[in-house]
This record gives sequence, structure tokens and C-alpha cells, in this order.
Amino acid sequence: MSSFRDHRVIIASLFLPTTAALSTDSSESSSEISYVPEEPSSAPLLSPMPASPGLAASKTRISHTPLKSIVDDLTVKSKPITPSITPRAEALNPFATHFKTLGSALSSITDRDNVRLSPPPRSRSKGTQHHTLHQRDTPARLLSRRSSRSASLLRSSRSETPAPTWHLEPNPQGNGGLYNAVASVSGSLLKRKLWVGTLGTATDGFDAHVRKGVDARLRDECDSVNVWIDDNEFAGYYDVFCHQVLWPCLHYAIPDAPKTKVFYESGSYTQYVACNQKFADAIIQNYQEGDIVWVNDYHLMLVPSLVRAALPSAAIGFFLHVAFPSSEIFRCLAVREKLLHGLLAADLIGFQTANFARHFRQTVSRILSLETVPKGITTREGKFVDVAVFPMGIDVSSLNIKRKDPEVAEWVQLLKQRYVDMKIIVGRDKLDEVQGVRHKLLAFETFLSRFPQFHGEVVLIQVALSTTEENELQGGVADLVSRINSRFSTLTYQPVVFLHTQDLTFSQYLALLTVADAFIVTSLREGMALRTHEYVECQEGRARPLILSEFTGSYSYAGFRSCIAINPWDARTTAEAIYQALTMNDEEALSRWKDLHRHVVTQTAQAFVTSFLTRCVRVNLEHQQRDPCAIPPLDIDALLPRYKYSSVRLILLDLEGTLWVRAHPQHAFEPPAEAVAILRKLGEDPRNRVWLLSGLPRCELNKVARVVPSIGLVAENGCFIKPRPIRGKEQQWINMVTNCNMTWKTPCLEILGYFTERTPGSFVAGQEASIVWRFWTEENESRGDRQWARRQASEAQNHIWDSLGERYGLRIIPGRNSFLVIPGNISRSSAVGAILRPGGPSEAIPTSWFTPEVTAPDDTVQDVDIVICIGADEKLLSRLNELDNAETCTTSGKGSDGKWRLNVEEVIPTLWKFANLTNA
Repeated sequence: MSSFRDHRVIIASLFLPTTAALSTDSSESSSEISYVPEEPSSAPLLSPMPASPGLAASKTRISHTPLKSIVDDLTVKSKPITPSITPRAEALNPFATHFKTLGSALSSITDRDNVRLSPPPRSRSKGTQHHTLHQRDTPARLLSRRSSRSASLLRSSRSETPAPTWHLEPNPQGNGGLYNAVASVSGSLLKRKLWVGTLGTATDGFDAHVRKGVDARLRDECDSVNVWIDDNEFAGYYDVFCHQVLWPCLHYAIPDAPKTKVFYESGSYTQYVACNQKFADAIIQNYQEGDIVWVNDYHLMLVPSLVRAALPSAAIGFFLHVAFPSSEIFRCLAVREKLLHGLLAADLIGFQTANFARHFRQTVSRILSLETVPKGITTREGKFVDVAVFPMGIDVSSLNIKRKDPEVAEWVQLLKQRYVDMKIIVGRDKLDEVQGVRHKLLAFETFLSRFPQFHGEVVLIQVALSTTEENELQGGVADLVSRINSRFSTLTYQPVVFLHTQDLTFSQYLALLTVADAFIVTSLREGMALRTHEYVECQEGRARPLILSEFTGSYSYAGFRSCIAINPWDARTTAEAIYQALTMNDEEALSRWKDLHRHVVTQTAQAFVTSFLTRCVRVNLEHQQRDPCAIPPLDIDALLPRYKYSSVRLILLDLEGTLWVRAHPQHAFEPPAEAVAILRKLGEDPRNRVWLLSGLPRCELNKVARVVPSIGLVAENGCFIKPRPIRGKEQQWINMVTNCNMTWKTPCLEILGYFTERTPGSFVAGQEASIVWRFWTEENESRGDRQWARRQASEAQNHIWDSLGERYGLRIIPGRNSFLVIPGNISRSSAVGAILRPGGPSEAIPTSWFTPEVTAPDDTVQDVDIVICIGADEKLLSRLNELDNAETCTTSGKGSDGKWRLNVEEVIPTLWKFANLTNA
């Protein structure tokens, strides 16, 4: 099996790990500013804080917001004041003795390490939801609040400096979790890689000379290729479609008016297609034979299909870093089918949790009417797309190295002194509405109201990730912070300390996680909350509890069930969870922490990358083998000698689509004369054991049994087996569903009856152990009402699965104009498994015989010299390929696991060549 170590990986992500920033201010630099390399740095790159309290932070705040940062708080407390009484806490705080201000403390640390400063990066409108403070080994920076790309361009155009210079620097935007994960395996497991993405800054001001230089340095120094997108086009693509259409939908938030028109009729989808095409073009242009293409996140959902069109054999994997909603939500998108088809061109589609993967499979089944199984999806072209779960994690070893930095220990001591005898609750979220910061604050307010004994004894330190002012206003936290602090503050106590990531370094953040008595996440919908992993690792030695929303992807894993689970919509129970966390005894807290820590150190960033890329390579090889063009036509000359000199031959033939093609779904079945003749001829040979496999009921196949009594029959796709005659005596049908709970049929028929009344021409073909609903019976498939029929079929499948599928273990198999409902452990493959057992199906059959997982051992077919199977049942073909003496031939005309392929019209003439062969 080929390993991904032998391949170069093209990683497509919206933002590159490294960006280029223009500098037109001569005071900043008279020449190109040196590029900060990616090597580990122990010193934080931080601008010294001014002596005036909060001066640096105030430049980036909303003017009307009375938010306080921990920097302001500590600085103010360090200034000489004249209170009415001397605060006890301040008298015991030696921090004011060591440093007059926090700014001087930070300056001393910065000056001590002799760190060179770099201008703040210019950024796009807002970063993705995955930015994490657990950065890869690059210095932390003081970031300005993100502004729109057009505004950034406008500021650049007003500047009159003659020749702008530029420099490369770590990109503050983008998916920090992905950057860390890739960096954790680079050089050891991942030897070659190429990033494809955008810079994350306004680029219309980059002239041709600058662009050429940026491209060259990105390629040579950072293994990166930039995708140049016009600022206006990017605004429609990213700010409108990605964040006003896709982002709310994926997080269960269907916008109300006045955004409804944007959501349903957004013209920005044109920009989305255009930008995805530019990404695809960049990948195609840089692709080399054997490369793995790894596409990341919802910004690039069309890229797999665009790349597949130009590179049919490329290994393409797609991973979604956010949640995926239920089909009821996703179906509201006007471009739902285009997005799904874009994803289904990948070999592998990965999700954070099993729930997200299940939602995706159900959405595809409902909207596109494709057959889905837990492992993946079969497209109409016969291609199988793997759908799998890959939990993301953090680079634990890298985080532990950063935790041991002396600066972190220094800040731990300062925080302990500042908040002596107080409980500290820490949170870190974006201010987007779905992150639930407002719900967190409401719960904290409820906690202070219900438990007055904690007044003055607990502080909530909320870190906010950089975002736009619009999102902060939508988050609705400013008024709430002011209200809580006005209600519960005293001269020496402030219950909520609110700061942004640019207000503290990563070392300070690690110190916060280390001293915290609880960490709280109240997301309304989220994927893997990697900040909780950081908290758990930083709590080594303290082991305080984690308060986690049930709506995060992390909570779906068994290890994280040891957290204190909350429903963020319920402020009262969340307040009780805060009380439980703060009063939990050490023994219980340690037990919970051990379970959490076990998951964190097991599901790491390295495990995420290696498992995804390894699976991607493997499934691509499997899919290449299933390519119809890669399957050779049946070589009759090669098989005839084996057939001729075999003493015992097992011949398995499909009826529908192989020996017989139904002319009209409502026509009664009559055994075709050509098929009857060849079956009779093959059955007359005593060395042949001929079996006819069908989805028809027993009553229909009895017609075949009367005219060809020498063969065995399988009815209703494996539900019933009629053995071959023994010593000339006819055998009775054997029921393979005896042990199955068949009470599902009545409610299933009721559901289908409802849809039959609303779908003209449809009808239910009720069988003994399965049900077929034919929703289209017309020959003209281009009629307009066929779309309505397909939609009704998708609705019916969804209703049956939701109400009966998981409860009874059913399997729904969609067809072109119908779908089949059958017990999940029954198939033609399970029937053949029973046939291959010693003694055959004429004896009592154990339950294990008809479970699809059972593979016939070698000694069950030791008396069979050759197995010939011709048909279109992929499950059966795949199973028989495990036998050394099996020759499998597909008639589907699609991708298949069959060793050979044969057109339907060639089947009977080919079988006659076998039948007419006699021993020499």
C-alpha cells in the first residue's frame, strides 16, 4: 500500500499560512523589512504597552463599548489611588511593587529578549472560525481589529509614498488548527507540500512587479502559491456568500428578513464559482503526477469537481472544518445540488464528527437520491465516495514546550497574586452570534444573582478573537458586559474582564489557562473546539473541570463526556454548571480530567493529518481500480480452458439488468425465452451449479422454476432461497428473514401510501419481505413532473429512514425510477454467503449465515473449481473477489469491483460459448 510520505500534498485553504504586507510609511521602513522565519521562537513579538492605561487597546475598540481588558484592569490597580479604605487585596498584591504598570512589565520582558518589532498586518474583513491561539512555532503579534478589504485598499490609495515596500510575515488569518496540524508532521511524515491560498490582505494595490516578487518568495521560501483575486470579487465571494449564506446555514442559522433575499437569491454565488475556479486553476497548473490534493473547508466546496474535470485520476480529499447541518437546513440553499455535486467529485470527504458525516450522507440521499451506506456514497456514475470521520486535535508536544517557557511561569505567578483567593473562569470565543458569548454572559449574570456568596469571589475573563465591528454588534455583548459590571462591581472588584486577542500574548493566554478554575464554552453550534484541548493540557497538575456546550463537535466524543455538559440556551442550568465546576472536589475533578486528557493526547494533530492523508491515498487507489475504463472486457478465451477442465463450477447470474431488461414497470413478468434456453442448457450439465439472483418476489420466480427446475433461485434480493433439486426432488423456499423484525412494513406502507396519493403514476410493489416504490413509470424522463416525482421520492426516503431506518436496521437502495426498502442485513451477497456454507441452504441456516459481514472461509468452496459471477450487484462482486477461484464480471457499465466487464447484450451469447463447450 502506497503511503502519503511518498507523495507531495497540495493543501488548498482560503488563507495561506504566510502573507505579504505592503508598507508605504517611510517611518516604518526605508527598505524591505526582513522576513520572520518559521523557526521556533521563545520570545513573544509584542509591542511595548504604553504607560497610559489601555492606550494601545483603545485604538482598536468600538468607541461606545465600555469593555475592560485585563491589561487595563491590572494597570489601573497598580496606580496610586486614594480610596476611602485601604483595599486588602491590593495591599497583598506585590505586582505593584515589582512594576509601576503592566506596560512596564511587558516592556521589561520585551527589552530583555531584544525582540525586533514588525508592523501590524493588514487583514481582510474577518477571519475564519478556526483561528486558534495555539499557533504554530511563530511569534505572537499584536493585531489590529480586522477591517474590510476595500477599506484597507482605500487607505493605501490615499497614501502618496512613491514606491511601496513589502515583507512576508505569518498570516494572522485563516485556519490556525490546520496550520498547526500540518506543521506538526512537516519534515518527518510530510516531506513535500505546497500551500494554495490567498494572502488575506487587500491586493489591488500590488503592482505587477510586487506580485511577481511575492509569488517568487512564497514559492521558494514558504512552499506556497498565491491565488490572486480582485478585492471586489473577493468581497462578494467571502463577505457575502461564505459568511452571509454558507456560514449561517452550516451552523443552523437561517437568516430572517432583511437577509432572506441574500440567503436564497444571492448573486454572490457567481463570485463564489469564479473564486473556486481560480483555486482549481492554480492547483491544476502546479499539479504533478502522484500529488495528493487536499481541499479544506466550506470556502472551496466546488474545487473538487473543478479539479476532477481536468485531473480524472488525481487523489482528491476534502475536509470540512465546521459543522454540517441536517438535511432540513441544507435543503434551504438555492444552490444545494451544485455544492453537493462539487464535493462528491472527491475521493474522500472528511468531517469532524460522526453526526456531521451522517447529516451529509442523509442530505445527499434526500436531495440527490443517491444510495448511501455508513462508509460512503455511490454516485450515478458508479463511483464510490468515501465519507469518514477525522477528529482534529492539537500538537501536544509543541504546546508543552511553550508551556515551559519561563515567561508563562512568570505570568502565572502574577495572575495568582492579582486574583488571590478568587475563582477564575476563562472563555475564548469569536463574537459571532453562533459562538454563544452573549448566552455565556447571561448565564454568568444568572449565576451571580442566584449565588450571592460568590460576589467578589469569582471573575470571568473572556478573550474575544478578532472580528469585525459588525459581528461584535451582532454578538450583542457590549451592553451585557456593562450591565453585569454595573450591577456587581465594587471599588476593588470587577466580575467580567473582557479583552481581545491583541491585548495579550500567547504566553499570557497559556498562563490564563493554567490558573483557571474552569473553562467555559457556550457555542450554539461548532465543530471541534480546540481551545478546550489547550485548556485540558494546561491543567496538568491542577485538573479543574471543563464546562462544554452539547452543541460542539468535541462533546460527541466519549473522552469529552467527562466535561460538565450544558445547553447554552438554558441560562439557569448553565449557571448551575458554573456553580458545580467552582465547588467540585479535587477527586472528582481529577477523574474527569483524566478522561479528557486521554482523548487530547490520543486524538492529536499528527493523528489527524496522517489518518486523513493515508485514507485518501488508499481510497484513490481503490477508485482507480473501479474505473470502468480500467476494467478489461471479458476475455472468453482465457476463461474457457479453466471452465472446460473444472469438475465443479458455481455460476451466479443476475436476472434484472443482465439476462432480462424490464420493458415497463407495470408489465407482468414472463421469463424471456432466450434466458430460459441458456439457463436450461447450463443447468443440464451435472458439473454446473447454476443460481439465478433476482429482486422479484417468489411468486414471479416460480415461473422460472417451472420451466428450468435444475437451477437454484434467490428472490427479493436475498430474502428467500430456493435450493437446486436434490436427487431429482424439488426443494422448498427457505425464508432468510425469519429472525428479522418485520413490523416495520405496516408503517412503511402507510408512509408510501401518503406519497403515492401525491405523486401521479406512482405505485407500491409490496413484496413479502421488502417493499419497492416506483415513483416514475413514464418512458419520457424529460417531462417536467419527473422533477416533482424525484423530490417526492427523496422526501419519502427521508421519512422512512428517520422514523424506521435506524430503529429497525433498514437499508434503502435508490434506483433510477424507484427505490427498495429491505432489512439491512439482507442482500444477494448474504444469500450467496449462505449458499457457500457447508451443506448449502438446504439445511438449517444459522443466523450468522446471512449477516453481510461474514466471509466464507476457504474450506467452504474447496470442492468448487471455479466461481463465475455475472451481474451488477457491487456488494456481491466485491465479496466474491476475496475467493482465489472467482471470476467476477460486471454488466453495470459503471465503476465496479468486477475483474471483467460485459455489455448486457453480450451476456447471453457469451454464456452460450460456455454452454456449448464439451470436454475433449
